[in-house]
Amino acid sequence: MGIYDSIIRSIFFDHYEKGKVSIPFEREEFIQKAEELKINSAKNLGDIVYSYKYRKKLPNEILETAPCGCYWRIRSVGKAHYEFVLEKGMEFIEPDTMLATIKIPDGTPSIVKKYSASDEQALLTIVRYNRLIDTFLGITCYSLQNHLRTTVDGIGQIERHYKMIDACVITGEDLSLYNSH
Repeated sequence: MGIYDSIIRSIFFDHYEKGKVSIPFEREEFIQKAEELKINSAKNLGDIVYSYKYRKKLPNEILETAPCGCYWRIRSVGKAHYEFVLEKGMEFIEPDTMLATIKIPDGTPSIVKKYSASDEQALLTIVRYNRLIDTFLGITCYSLQNHLRTTVDGIGQIERHYKMIDACVITGEDLSLYNSH
């Protein structure tokens, strides 16, 4: 059982009541919980929430409280304010095994592979070198910005890890930007 699991599990069950569909909590609770549990707090408190939103599943004890056909997720509701929200459906999308597989040779330079970490930035580098977004969309795309962190009212801090510009040739010499992601 990891530090993150212990902290998030304890916060959830401090606020949980059967039948609730929303359980608000704040980032400062992470420090309090770490002290209560006599464990070293994470240095980057925001990473606790980020991990469960994007990298890993919530602990099984939390998942088991969700009714059949529902799952718990963490939603940002302000700066350092979050809530566990009960959602209908599945937590993760399962790929359709009946779809055709498109094989794409790996065009990532070996020196880039050698020195890449195993995080989302490294994965996005591979996506860019292999032009996977171009292949998926069927148009030429150009990398415009690779990382943006900002604050949105009512949500809190957000990060966008990849911004692409789709380009379309209007005439033989005119390249016009028409859409941004």
